[in-house]
Amino acid sequence: MKILVINGPNLNMLGIREKELYGKKNYKNLIKTIKDYCEKEKITVEIYQSNYEGDLVNKIQEAYKNYDGIVINPAAYTHTSVAILDALKAVSIPTVEVHLTDVDQREEFRKISFVSYYAQKTIKGLGFDGYLKAIDFLKENYSKI
Repeated sequence: MKILVINGPNLNMLGIREKELYGKKNYKNLIKTIKDYCEKEKITVEIYQSNYEGDLVNKIQEAYKNYDGIVINPAAYTHTSVAILDALKAVSIPTVEVHLTDVDQREEFRKISFVSYYAQKTIKGLGFDGYLKAIDFLKENYSKI
C-alpha cells in the first residue's frame, strides 16, 4: 500500500506555535512518528507539507493513480478551501482527514470542514496518533495487499 500524507499551513511550526494546543513535539517528530509506523506496517509513505493552497492542490493532483490513499491535515484550509475539496474529488483516492486538536471544541468557524464532504473519515483531537489511526483505517478498508 502506498499512502500520501499531506499537511497544510503552519504545521511546519509544530513545537513553536500554541504549545498549549499542539504540544511541544515538532514537525520532525511528526514525520518520524509516521515514517516509523509505516515502516513497521510495510506501507510506503510520502509526507508533504506546504503553506500554499495551490501547492497542496498540485500535490493532490499528482497523487492520481500513484497512491492508494491520502491522509490530509489541511489545517486552516480545512475551513476555506473548496479547491482542495475539488482536487480530492477529482482524483477519487480514499482520503482520511486528520486534525491534531478537536476542532469541534475550538472556535465556531473551525467546525466547518470542506474536506469532510469528501473524506471517508475524519479524526480529531488525537494528536500524532490521529495520523496512525488514519493510516490504519486506509489499510483496513482500502488496502490492495
